[in-house]
Amino acid sequence: MKKRLLVLSALVLASTGVYGQQDPLVTHFIFNKMTFNPGSTGIDEGICGTLMYRNQWDKVNGAPNSAFLNVEANLDRFISSGVGVSFVHDAIGFNRQNNVMLNYSFHRDISSYGTLGAGVGLGLMTFGLSPVWVPPVTLIDATLPASSSAKSFDANFGLYWKGRSAPYYIGISSTHLAAPSMATASILGAGSGVTYNAARHYYVMGGYKFANVLANGNGSIDVQALVKTEFVKTSVDINVRYLHKDLFYGGITYRTSDAVAFMAGITIQKFLIGYSYDLTLNKLSSISRGSHEVVLKYCYYLPVPPRTVTLHPRYL
Repeated sequence: MKKRLLVLSALVLASTGVYGQQDPLVTHFIFNKMTFNPGSTGIDEGICGTLMYRNQWDKVNGAPNSAFLNVEANLDRFISSGVGVSFVHDAIGFNRQNNVMLNYSFHRDISSYGTLGAGVGLGLMTFGLSPVWVPPVTLIDATLPASSSAKSFDANFGLYWKGRSAPYYIGISSTHLAAPSMATASILGAGSGVTYNAARHYYVMGGYKFANVLANGNGSIDVQALVKTEFVKTSVDINVRYLHKDLFYGGITYRTSDAVAFMAGITIQKFLIGYSYDLTLNKLSSISRGSHEVVLKYCYYLPVPPRTVTLHPRYL
């Protein structure tokens, strides 16, 4: 079995082109919106930083491991905008992918209905390959990909609507608009390795919070949904959380053809700490010990400036 897997891996990696897979997935996508929808940048109050780590399909050799860092700020006090920076690291087998994006969102209040955010993310994508091959001692296969890396410009775009009269949101976005194509090298040299083509991804998301409906008005129900596709594979996430006084939460997520996840979190001071465990439902369920995800979020809110009243001596 191991021999067949090695042969299959070599054939795939030695091919002339490899098409980009799905963007990294996370169960706590509610805290990771800016990564795939720059329209949401800074649309909520405050200056917030979010750190997230995901270990997918635990105990499966070469399975995805992803890390996310987002920092965003609401600037509506000065200009109707939000700014932020996002970093994504994704490791799968021999592959290493990094994305760094600068995000900007223009905010437009529309009457008393809500706020529309139109955002763009501009940045850099890098793709690296660090294979460890074990070919026969007497015969080196020069077509095997070698350790190498490439980089390319990347861009995201998104629209995000946040309701004011009711606690809901809707978003639509696309990542990798430039569809970067990055060529790596093989033992034979540059131009003879793997070409990594990042496909455009499309997202639709939405959520609604049924505030103060349980536990004598202290409990709320939060429903969220995320649909993502690159027109090869479509994935749908639906999660439902119970929040008690916005101090702690617990919930469940269903991801089509992949997993059922259980999530919990608590807010201490200005820090939110969350954890989720995904129970694998796909073909890896017999060997995977599930997926683990940890999130840490911190928000700082600028103090409201005091209102000053100046009295002119003439009118005292």
